[in-house]
Amino acid sequence: MRHAVAVLAGRRTRRRWIHLVLGGAVSMPYVFVGSALAGPLLGEGVMFGSFASQLLSFAFGLPLAAVTALFPLTRPMSVAAVRALCDVPDAALADGPPRSRAARGRTMAWFTLHLGLGGIVSGMTLALVPFAAFLLALPATVGLAGSWIGFPEGLLGPWTLLLAPVVGAVSLVVLAGCAAGAGGLLARWAPALLGPTTADRLAEAERRAADLAVRNRLARELHDSVGHALSAVTLQASAARRLLDRDPEFVREALAAIEDTTRRTVGELDAVLGVLREGGERGRDGHAAPAPTLDADLDGLLRRTRAGGLRVDATVDLGGPGDAAALPAMVSREGYRIVQEALSNVLKHAGPGSGATLHVRLDGSGLEIVAENPLPAGPRPSAVRTGGGHGLRGIADRARLLGGTAETGPAAASDVSGTGGTGGTGVWRLRVRLPLHGPPTTTPRTKERTP
Repeated sequence: MRHAVAVLAGRRTRRRWIHLVLGGAVSMPYVFVGSALAGPLLGEGVMFGSFASQLLSFAFGLPLAAVTALFPLTRPMSVAAVRALCDVPDAALADGPPRSRAARGRTMAWFTLHLGLGGIVSGMTLALVPFAAFLLALPATVGLAGSWIGFPEGLLGPWTLLLAPVVGAVSLVVLAGCAAGAGGLLARWAPALLGPTTADRLAEAERRAADLAVRNRLARELHDSVGHALSAVTLQASAARRLLDRDPEFVREALAAIEDTTRRTVGELDAVLGVLREGGERGRDGHAAPAPTLDADLDGLLRRTRAGGLRVDATVDLGGPGDAAALPAMVSREGYRIVQEALSNVLKHAGPGSGATLHVRLDGSGLEIVAENPLPAGPRPSAVRTGGGHGLRGIADRARLLGGTAETGPAAASDVSGTGGTGGTGVWRLRVRLPLHGPPTTTPRTKERTP
């Protein structure tokens, strides 16, 4: 009994009933237009004069409703109403206007069905609720008034007083059953008629892929810029602390490098956060924050890295057929980040006092970056931050996106020149090749090994 009451008059049924009544209200303008066509056909001058005229007006109005369902806002409005009133899961419904002919056809079917069932249930509600209320109140009315108040003579008698409340209650139950059935039917068909199509799922997948690509790019930017800055600042502060009493000049240089590094990193972090906040690379002043590049910022990067105690022997050759100004902007930016991450790896794994060799060479077809450092013989210095593990992967991703190659791994000391005394322990080598004219048609080769 409790289950039957919940089905006929529960919260879900009442909400779906409201949804049907809304459909009936929306259908009224179409029915009014249909009545203007139905009246002359039946020879009636009064709007909704007969039951046949009402049915014909309804039949003329629904096709008009189906045509107006072609407007793009019809599906978003219908989906919003279904989510609010029909208890249909959000994932089963599509967002936005339909993108295909099939989706528009399903939207027309849904709109017509909603208005049709809503008009029927609304008409029953307007007719049966007053009728049932009259029948339920009839015994008391006759008893108080002492007359049948114009009741038809064929229905006069004691049986009328006995059965009137029963008929009124049954009318309400029938109305509730029709509303529950129609509401349940709409809720069941909503995913099929308003759910995402193949085109909707493809568009959603593309949107998620684009969001994921942006997130990955921002993660790489944060890792390379902030991670390198933390490693450099940690080593610079450690070296300054050790030489505070013996070499005040070096301490001043280290503190200046720390100030410069943190200032630049705050600017880069602000630019990345601006992308998250506004969808564009904007700084606090509202202007675009330029990303560091090889031709403009490589010297500063080397200066700050050396101030932290890392000996860097750099050979930079950006002349020839394509000088620094001729570097494509994307290649220049990504090349800077690759060099930055290479030096950051040396700071993390080799520690202060070690040496590294950097070669940056531009020719007519591409940019080549080679970074080498001796493999550390002992444990990692405690002054260097630990954790991470995404730097080499980020370098490989940057090279792959530009159609280049990235090779990382240990190399024999005999194969390397100019790296300083390695004692035969070998070196760690990073070799990156970036083309100047976009990615090739085939998938680039990327090799990455961890020590």
